[in-house]
Amino acid sequence: MPRFGGPTTFARLPRGDEVSRWDVAILGVPFDSGTSYRPGARFGPAAVRMGSRLLRPYHPGLAVAPFDRQQVVDVGDVTCNPFDITVALEQIEAAAKSVLLKARSLIAIGGDHTIALPLLRALNRHSGPVALVHFDAHLDTWDTYFGAPFTHGTPFRRAAEEGLLLDGRSVHIGIRGPLYTERDLPDDTRLGFDVIPAAAYDDGGCQSVAQTIRSRVGSAPVYVSVDIDVLDPAHAPGTGTPEAGGLSSRELLGTLRALRGLPLVGGDVVEVAPAYDHAEITSLTAAHLVYEMLGLLAVTASPGASPERLTPQTVGI
Repeated sequence: MPRFGGPTTFARLPRGDEVSRWDVAILGVPFDSGTSYRPGARFGPAAVRMGSRLLRPYHPGLAVAPFDRQQVVDVGDVTCNPFDITVALEQIEAAAKSVLLKARSLIAIGGDHTIALPLLRALNRHSGPVALVHFDAHLDTWDTYFGAPFTHGTPFRRAAEEGLLLDGRSVHIGIRGPLYTERDLPDDTRLGFDVIPAAAYDDGGCQSVAQTIRSRVGSAPVYVSVDIDVLDPAHAPGTGTPEAGGLSSRELLGTLRALRGLPLVGGDVVEVAPAYDHAEITSLTAAHLVYEMLGLLAVTASPGASPERLTPQTVGI
């Protein structure tokens, strides 16, 4: 089957109802009602799935076949209320909890960054508090927008306040651009975060940044959240709040790869807004980021966990 045909699932993987066991579940979250600037990330899951058709079964950088080492399934999209953020957050959390009853790990495709909060709430019930490794141009620890406590700029303040994150273990990577006030960074520190600015890549590159991340999280269970706007707009134009001076796709992929061996328990890739994309640059990169996370999960998967054998039509060639 040519890669431009076949199933419309992520990487043309089986749906959840086509296999009896799930190790890792891919969940689409088409929600963007928490967006403060350009909307459109509700169409992100479909675009990333389309971009994933170019993926292949073997990851040479990690020397692992992510789909052979673990059973990965696409469980479709959450039904999100586009008119009521509170209801939508409840729906996302309930869907994630349901998935985690069956799957070892969950990777979500957004959607705007608001979705990280209900995902972390669900994961907290499953794995307890985690260390957050957050790739983003923005802190996302602001208190409110126009008095609204749940937006794509507030999820990690709420997560810290709710005790979903391990104190002193979480880190933002790629932060840059103007802030609202001079208090933003000190407030973020008081919430328990460390910051690795985008400019850090000028000094030591991917390996140095990855080592700083490792030192920060230690042996704690890790949740990786990637806002696609951590990339420079040249590498990811299709997003809602682009910021100049960001990472290259190679730097971001290289940093994730250098986290090999950390106890990853889940993650998300968010803020892909295909209406602003060019030649699928952003959605293709986002698909590779999900694939990178799948590779990291496969590296730490139990060698004895042999997934059900998939047919060539559902794996992709």
